[in-house]
Amino acid sequence: MRIELDARGLACPKPVINTKKELDSIDQGVVVVTVDNEMAKENVLKLAKSMNHEANILKSEKDLICIEIIKGENVIIEEKSQESLSDTCIFINSDKIGNGNDELGHVLMKGYIYTLTESKPYPKSILFVNSAIKLTTENEATVENLKLLQDAGVEILSCGTCLDYYGLKDSLKVGTVTNMYTIVETMNNSSKTISI
Repeated sequence: MRIELDARGLACPKPVINTKKELDSIDQGVVVVTVDNEMAKENVLKLAKSMNHEANILKSEKDLICIEIIKGENVIIEEKSQESLSDTCIFINSDKIGNGNDELGHVLMKGYIYTLTESKPYPKSILFVNSAIKLTTENEATVENLKLLQDAGVEILSCGTCLDYYGLKDSLKVGTVTNMYTIVETMNNSSKTISI
């Protein structure tokens, strides 16, 4: 079975959600998804990987990217070993901790990210939304510590809509860009979510 899905012009996370619906509707076959931007392309490729499906880029032009996703029984994607990670997701929605003095809040957040590198087991994933994306882009101290966590297998995910809003889409220094669908799925698939 072959399904053609035109996801051009759809706001995040609709390209991913629509792709997942089509993949869930078949036992095996091919879904060809057409998107019109790099972020949608990356998000669809991540979805395919998370579902253990093979994905290939058939065409890649400025406003026309075609992704072929093959759903079958024989596709196996090797995952990085995460034995030293807990099944915990950390959700961070600000570049500071607490209300009150902003300078103190920034110091506390820097200390929190550093302390994560010194505390095991590490979380499985850390999600950054709203102004928290400054921690993966502008804040050199937190970027350095987040790279240590990433090297240990922790998934570092920054909201693409938030990066766009703050004009930092091209400034991501650690981790990958994600979408609201993946954020929700990551939280739902974790045994525990900690919100900071």
